[in-house]
Amino acid sequence: MATDPVCGMSVDPKAGKPQAVHDGTTYHFCSEGCRTKFVAGPDRYLKADSDEKHGHHHHTPVPTGPVPEGTLYTCPMHPEIVRDGPGDCPICGMALEPMVATGEEGPNPELVDMKRRLIVAAPLALILLVVDMADHFLGIDILPFLDAHARQYFQLALAIPAVLYGGWPFFKRGAASLRTGNLNMFTLIAIGTGAAFLYSVVAVFAPGLFPASMHSAHGFVPVYFESAAVIVALVLFGQVLELNAREKTGGAIRALLDLAPKTAIRVGDDGETETVALEAVGVGDVLRVRPGDTVPIDGAVIDGSSAVDESLLTGEPVPVEKTKGDRVTGGTRNTNGSFDMTVDRTGAETTLSRIVAMVAQAQRSRAPIQGLADRVSGYFVPAVIVVAIAAFIFWLVFGPSPALAYALVAAVSVLIIACPCALGLATPISIMVATGRGAQAGVLIRNAEALERLASVNTIVVDKTGTLTEGKPTLTGIETVSGFPEPVLLGMAAALESGSEHPLAEAIVKAARDRKTPVGKAVDFQAVTGQGVKGTVDGRAVLLGNARLMESANVPVKPLRDAADRRRSKGETVMFVAVDGTLAGLVAVSDPVRETTPAAIDALHALGLKVVMATGDSQATAEAVGSQLGIDAIHAGVTPEDKSRIVADLQKTGARVAMAGDGVNDAPALAGADVGIAMGAGADVAVESAGLTLMTGDLGGIVRARTLATATMRNIRQNLFFAFVYNALGIPLAAGVLYPVFGILLSPIIAAAAMSLSSVSVIGNALRLRQVKL
Repeated sequence: MATDPVCGMSVDPKAGKPQAVHDGTTYHFCSEGCRTKFVAGPDRYLKADSDEKHGHHHHTPVPTGPVPEGTLYTCPMHPEIVRDGPGDCPICGMALEPMVATGEEGPNPELVDMKRRLIVAAPLALILLVVDMADHFLGIDILPFLDAHARQYFQLALAIPAVLYGGWPFFKRGAASLRTGNLNMFTLIAIGTGAAFLYSVVAVFAPGLFPASMHSAHGFVPVYFESAAVIVALVLFGQVLELNAREKTGGAIRALLDLAPKTAIRVGDDGETETVALEAVGVGDVLRVRPGDTVPIDGAVIDGSSAVDESLLTGEPVPVEKTKGDRVTGGTRNTNGSFDMTVDRTGAETTLSRIVAMVAQAQRSRAPIQGLADRVSGYFVPAVIVVAIAAFIFWLVFGPSPALAYALVAAVSVLIIACPCALGLATPISIMVATGRGAQAGVLIRNAEALERLASVNTIVVDKTGTLTEGKPTLTGIETVSGFPEPVLLGMAAALESGSEHPLAEAIVKAARDRKTPVGKAVDFQAVTGQGVKGTVDGRAVLLGNARLMESANVPVKPLRDAADRRRSKGETVMFVAVDGTLAGLVAVSDPVRETTPAAIDALHALGLKVVMATGDSQATAEAVGSQLGIDAIHAGVTPEDKSRIVADLQKTGARVAMAGDGVNDAPALAGADVGIAMGAGADVAVESAGLTLMTGDLGGIVRARTLATATMRNIRQNLFFAFVYNALGIPLAAGVLYPVFGILLSPIIAAAAMSLSSVSVIGNALRLRQVKL
């Protein structure tokens, strides 16, 4: 089989389908429409094709406003189908949806069309139903002024607009599905309602074609216009409910897009301010953010200070202090201060746009579990048609008189009740709702597969610094040798360290600043690799560093050795200070454990996960933190390469491993794990090798992601169970299994109602995921 380069369908080259030659290669197409598109711009389809093969996936740009020029459309159930305009999916017949998320989406054109048709079909179907029911069940003749034949013409007049106008999309899609060989729910609806309608039309105009047993006392043949009309109305109603619910699944994306304000206050070179539309803001512009405003776009603070509520990114409610040089992100809320910022990213580059692009991409991705539903659907429709034909023949041969009428009812009921739309929707609808719910909680899911894998993970590898701990070292203690004042010691240490780049140095300088300790000026500053720093402060020679530095300067550290060991066992890093060749004291710095960590680790254990810590820190520090938190396994002193090896070793023992990391050095391990989780990646949202991105750097995000993953997989299984069981029970009932015992034959109308309800219930179940407590 060849593959149609436009829609990705399989085409038999010998079937005489349209073909075209490009660059010496012959391409085969499913239809003339695909061939025309290909001939108009072959490079576009061939490029997309080669990118797919080589694993390049394009991020969809995220414009706002109505659907922009050049938007591609895709099928919600078959993401491989991409078209350059609205239309129907050639595989399942559903209407294609725009691939970009837009902020001010107008109503879905398909929804508008279906509603319009429903408004016509529903009242007509209701009149037909009432006339029929009153006659059959109550024996009341609502139309006494019409004779039997005139009544049939009256029913026909009502049924033509109800069935042909109301059901036109279903007939069109059903015909297309038969033409392309992709049988789907619309095939069944079109055949079922078409059969009932055509049978009835023939019965009105040529009753003589039917056997005498079917003629009533008045000499006419019973018609099924009301069944055809009511089925169309019910299916339209189901489609409207379904499309409405699908609009809700995109609500999370729209809520995200609405976070960015539409305008910004730009500060001119002369200090004058003007309000401009966000689209007019460029990189390098200076914007003013007032108290209570939303930060308009990504950038850095250049003047002023404030606290910014970044819960959009992190799910954490505590505002983050921002001063000169700190990054701010568009969509986060400024609290009570005011600041000026310079813009460094616009358009699709901004964090918010990338989050939206990622959510939109994830909503269209396919979970492996969906393959099951797809395979079943592939065999399902042909099987249903076979069952319907078998039921028809059986009733025709063995059924009571009028056999043909019974045979038709059974066949139509089987076709209608067996529509596999609930089956096709079961997975994608849950994934759409879950990815949106995740985005609101700071959990960005790259694709459905990552979510499915995360639900089955049993081991998680985490880094210590910045994940379990704050990632910002702080001064935890100063001990002095008798007679040396503490402030003087801190002042000298801070003076030396103000020239150093080391993170531990920052902790000492910050402590001196916070305690308002006078800091002298250091000269002759020199860093000694792996040992510490030395220099002259206020005319005195000062050394600051580890025991090796002290030994090399012949300064004995014995007086403080016990104190140093005691602090090290608690996970603190100790540095000795010597002044003019004698020991003056020590300063201890540690990276405190995040407040949220102990609870998060308990939660992970409760979710059945084993927690493994991999850190570049020393064994003593790692064990101090690990034992305090109850971590299951500790690997200390590891390099980035070691992390991938630890992941691989765990996988060899049969563990399913999630790896949480925060940056470039973790990329190999993130890619090697069953699921990579990028932590706190507000800076670079799309950490390419990770399946999930958490906007916070702490473990709480992992707990939220895991909870969401298990809830989603449970929801999908419920949906699939629901759809399968419903069809397994519905088909035999429709075929007339109960007739011999109870004399019950399911009416096609009941079958249509049940079919629509099954889709709506699957969507209703998926929408429950919006309420999941994370």
